[in-house]
Amino acid sequence: MKSSSFFLLLLFSLNSYSNWAQTHDPIPAHDTFNIASKMVGEMRVINVWKPPQYATDTVALPVMYMADGGIKEDFPHIANTMAELIAEKKIPPFILIGIENTQRRRDLTGPTTVKSDKKVAPVVGKSAEFRAFISDELFPEIAKRYRVSGKRGILGESLSGLFVVETFFLKPELFDYYIAFDPSLWWNDHELVKKAPERLADFPSGKYLWFASSSAEDIAPFTRELSDIVKKAGKVTWAYSHEPKEEHHTIFRATKEKALIWTLNR
Repeated sequence: MKSSSFFLLLLFSLNSYSNWAQTHDPIPAHDTFNIASKMVGEMRVINVWKPPQYATDTVALPVMYMADGGIKEDFPHIANTMAELIAEKKIPPFILIGIENTQRRRDLTGPTTVKSDKKVAPVVGKSAEFRAFISDELFPEIAKRYRVSGKRGILGESLSGLFVVETFFLKPELFDYYIAFDPSLWWNDHELVKKAPERLADFPSGKYLWFASSSAEDIAPFTRELSDIVKKAGKVTWAYSHEPKEEHHTIFRATKEKALIWTLNR
């Protein structure tokens, strides 16, 4: 599992979001602002896409958050997809908030005791600080700037998907909707999966979880195990989509629409 070939696969998995990012997707009209974060100790760039309905009525809208949310990352991809689905009335109107990366592997990973995990970046394991930035600093800023309801979702792929699942288990109250594409559940010897049964034993109601896995051998076994655990617990409304014909770098685009349709119509 920790052979050199696996480590190369691991690095590909960690980098795939940028290698296959949406550089060819048209950039939609959007807002951009900076927020000085005390939680992560740096300036962060925030991109905001609003559906057409936002300008024509006074209804407060739910919000979808995402890491990997830079203009050269996944923000245009997801904004354009949501625009199409909203126009086709396949999902209700949502505002999209994209958080541009600075040190991705630092922000999206929790602590680990696995030596090979610690080699992927100079600093890892700071997801708690990044989550505090989102909840304590970004949420209030968005509420101040935009007409938003109390409903919130979060989505992510690969390490960002790991962060989604970690947040689901550690701070489920932060969001109503959780979407994770090929989450890197191998992190820290798949600790999130191991502890899932006990964390689900006393879990809040009204949470929705959608997750998917590709053919990636370092991910699919753990997502399948997690699906069995969630099913047995019976605590949340959830769906799992195993896509063996997809690879780690294709699953985001292959499953994005059904993920959003299933989740955001709850």
